[in-house]
Amino acid sequence: MKRLWALVALLALVGCREVRVKTYGTGATPVLGSNQIIVVRDAAALAQLGIRGAVRFRGEFGVVLLMGPHNRSGYKQIIESIRANDERVRVVAFEQTPGDGGEPTADYRTYTLWIVPNSVYRSGIHVDVVTPGDAPIAQTVLP
Repeated sequence: MKRLWALVALLALVGCREVRVKTYGTGATPVLGSNQIIVVRDAAALAQLGIRGAVRFRGEFGVVLLMGPHNRSGYKQIIESIRANDERVRVVAFEQTPGDGGEPTADYRTYTLWIVPNSVYRSGIHVDVVTPGDAPIAQTVLP
């Protein structure tokens, strides 16, 4: 009976594990395009986005949210929440405009890079990014 309870407790703990997703960096990149959420599986793909990050691709992968383009300095991303279940990840995000209006600058996009353990990668998961008002920003499906 003790072994049965130990097994049940172990299964409960495994089923309730919490995944630690680390926000590695935020910033701006000169690589232009529209709003995107991109899964990055190697250093070359990260470099193509103009982002440098310490992702250990053997045990981790990166997820990059790109927003813009902008031609005034000072924009930054605010991530309000991240919620996940077995089928979908929902990110609520927006960009904060510069308080002073910003200075004219070359076009750029803002980004947020998350580092995620490979152990939680599930092909077919939908990733949706929406505004706090539920307007769609970007979406992808994990390949």
